Amino acid sequence: MSPRFLLLLFVMAGLVVAFAPLPVQSVTPQERTIDIDARQYTYSPSELQVNKGDTVTIKLISTDVVHGLYVDGYDVSIEANPGQTATLTFTADKAGSFRFRCNVTCGAMHPFMIGKLTVGTNNWLYRSIGLATLAIFGTVISIKQKA
Repeated sequence: MSPRFLLLLFVMAGLVVAFAPLPVQSVTPQERTIDIDARQYTYSPSELQVNKGDTVTIKLISTDVVHGLYVDGYDVSIEANPGQTATLTFTADKAGSFRFRCNVTCGAMHPFMIGKLTVGTNNWLYRSIGLATLAIFGTVISIKQKA
């Protein structure tokens, strides 16, 4: 095979891996309640995973000072006083990864009080694995052709 044909073949395969729709399991939306402990300067848990369409209820429990929680991309927020629990409910209707952060100044390290909400599956991980496999396969073939 000519090198140009192989290059074209790998470019086409790369485009298919990068942009073809992945088979996605249909998931019935659920109601999820997540308890988050907020203390200087962390959330526990700091990473949340939900499915698109889920109704998410976050119970924010502040253990030391007033803390807040603002979810980027959803424009929703709550505040919890020390020793109190505040509740926030929203529908996770946007797929992707979103940062949540404290929106109440709670001390010197306040800007670093962040977490991550992932809505849906991480398709880019699977696409990256496919592209890496394709790149390795192409490199092996090109080395064998030169030998």
